[in-house]
Amino acid sequence: MKRLLSGVKPTGELTLGNYIGALRQFVEMQKEYETFVFVADLHALTVYNDPTELKRRIKDIVAVYLACGLDPKYTTLFIQSENMYHTNLAWILECNSYMGEMSRMTQFKDKSKGKNNEAISCGLFTYPDLMAADILIYDADVVPVGVDQKQHVELARNLAERFNNKYGETFKVPEPIIPSSGAKIYDLQNPEKKMSKTENSSKGCIMLLEDVESARKKIMSAVTDSESKVYYDKENKPGISNLLAIYSSLKGISIEEAENKFKESNYGEFKRCVADEVVKLLTDIQNKYNEVLESGFADKILDDSNAKVRAIAQKKVEEAFSKVGVGR
Repeated sequence: MKRLLSGVKPTGELTLGNYIGALRQFVEMQKEYETFVFVADLHALTVYNDPTELKRRIKDIVAVYLACGLDPKYTTLFIQSENMYHTNLAWILECNSYMGEMSRMTQFKDKSKGKNNEAISCGLFTYPDLMAADILIYDADVVPVGVDQKQHVELARNLAERFNNKYGETFKVPEPIIPSSGAKIYDLQNPEKKMSKTENSSKGCIMLLEDVESARKKIMSAVTDSESKVYYDKENKPGISNLLAIYSSLKGISIEEAENKFKESNYGEFKRCVADEVVKLLTDIQNKYNEVLESGFADKILDDSNAKVRAIAQKKVEEAFSKVGVGR
């Protein structure tokens, strides 16, 4: 069975977009792959986070992942910082990376253009190497990513091939998987932008743990257009198209089937149906989330996972250290 790996950075609350674009895919794929999913808390340190808030978000993400359907029978769920072999391997990869390729990585490239570029941390420059270590340390075959993250998997591939050529076969070269549908849900108030857990305004973003009536109101007040016809046209009807994508994803039907269902509906009727599906999902997730927190189930899972991932990672890091010639 091939191995799948993915991580999420705890820099904000998980959103409906995260669920449709990633979490749901993990739940569907976990029986097809040996699945490793982790909370990438070390990546959160490239910018300042309130330590108390960061700890809370890490715990919340673990509980939400379990509430959304990740099953410990199929998925190894762990916290990145609890396996320090990731950072050991990241240093080896940094020493096999080039300044030029790191400076071309999207996040650093974008932020270095700003006026405050002297305040950018070294971690922001080198974190793609840590991301590559996250992948290569487990010999991941596939890594599910959005289009905007594909560059990071390409770096991991390049580093694996470079190391293998220099020191001998060590790392598996991973393949990116880009979900074919439901990959990107947009902001309800500005459907030109991705729904983001770090967006300053929360009016266009639905959080998985927010009050369900608040979520309903956000759907009902979502930006549309003046035509009053429900059909998918991303360029001319981005708001309606976004709502159709949400509805079809949650119902497990095609966009065409959703269009057909609402071809005689006005926008109010359409939005109510979308809101009902969103509320149904959030209610289910939140009930299971509360059960996970109350049971202490998450800590047992993390303890068991830690023993497994450390053993795998230690073996890979010791192999890499031996090949580059460090230690006795």
